[in-house]
Amino acid sequence: MRKLRSCSFSTCLIVYVLFTFTFLTTNIEAFGSLLQLPLSGSTRTRPRSKRVLFAGDFGAQGDGVNDDTEAFKDAWEVACSFSGRIRIVLPTGYIFLIYPIDIVGPCRSKVTIQISGTIVAPEDPDAWHGLNPRKWLYFQGVNHLTIEGGGLINGMGQEWWARSCKTNSTNPCEHAPTAITFHRCKYLNVKNLMVLDSQQMHISFTKCLRVVASHLEVIAPARSPNTDGIHISASKGVEVKDSIIRTGDDCISIVSNSSRIRIKDIICGPGHGISIGSLGKSNSWSQVQDVLVDGALLSNTDNGVRIKTWQGGSGFATDLTFQNVLMENVSNPIIIDQYYCDSRLPCANQTSAVKVENIAFMHIKGTSATKEAIKFACSDDYPCEGLYLEDIDLVSSSGGMTKSFCWEAYGSSSGLVNPPACFPC
Repeated sequence: MRKLRSCSFSTCLIVYVLFTFTFLTTNIEAFGSLLQLPLSGSTRTRPRSKRVLFAGDFGAQGDGVNDDTEAFKDAWEVACSFSGRIRIVLPTGYIFLIYPIDIVGPCRSKVTIQISGTIVAPEDPDAWHGLNPRKWLYFQGVNHLTIEGGGLINGMGQEWWARSCKTNSTNPCEHAPTAITFHRCKYLNVKNLMVLDSQQMHISFTKCLRVVASHLEVIAPARSPNTDGIHISASKGVEVKDSIIRTGDDCISIVSNSSRIRIKDIICGPGHGISIGSLGKSNSWSQVQDVLVDGALLSNTDNGVRIKTWQGGSGFATDLTFQNVLMENVSNPIIIDQYYCDSRLPCANQTSAVKVENIAFMHIKGTSATKEAIKFACSDDYPCEGLYLEDIDLVSSSGGMTKSFCWEAYGSSSGLVNPPACFPC
């Protein structure tokens, strides 16, 4: 197996991006250059102590060929049993082949996993035979955990994508693993890391509390199916900031029973944009509330800032704010779609719906790849209410006029709104 080249990054930390649009509209290229990841430092010269565990001390080969799963698991169990703070180091210059693994807490210690080298998944999906097909690096019940780089986590997703029914409709529709899953975890800090070519979703936070994810670079080809960058489900107090996400699906997706979510200073594209949802699939109940997206550059994405719900669902999506966003050739820059249907078969018309209300879109500018720059397609029986538009300027990327579309959408606007709001008086 050919070794992957160790990643290197810029020595500059991500600086805070000033989202004043007078600056951004004349400095789009400069905006992209501001978000850079720090250079990974060598760990080879770190003095060894009982508080620093090196993967090689537990038998890891780090050659990208031999299985290092048990070595990593052994290092984790030792670290987890310590009291106080402890660090597990995967040094730069090494490639650690890790098969599906459960990393279980809670621990007595506050653990830092320093990924300066590279972690790779098995290339062959058959390595998951008899195992949970949704899991690769699976953290469960772990508290006070820090994962830092900057190294690389490579999901080796090419063969998974080739077998996907979304790539080839003759293939069966089967689950694929998420690269890194955090389940029932709290007090997490994930930073300075590149996650590449996940089999499906890249990073998932499920039933987590108090999470900060920053200075991440999440990459997959535009045609890769279901490769959400960061997926947040049933979690509270999650902050994602200063990161670059280029995938084949949602850059960030926020779904059922999540609240107090903060998304700040994100570069997104290609992909499907920043999404709330989908919500209400299979007549399920969902709630998402208190979400702030503040500062984003979306370039050549299929959607911009989006709320998507299935017919037949129930619950609510409320108190959501999208502000200080720059769009560059984005299809559907602002969209609420309560008729979402990601299915091979047509979805049946149903009256029940997730209630969408108290949604603000402010200071959003740029270019739209479609004529309908603003689209609010809401439920007949549960209309969208409390929508608010302020300081919106979305022009056509190909010339001509843009327009708004409203169906059962009610709200107000302030200041310049282009295209004009379509709310009924």
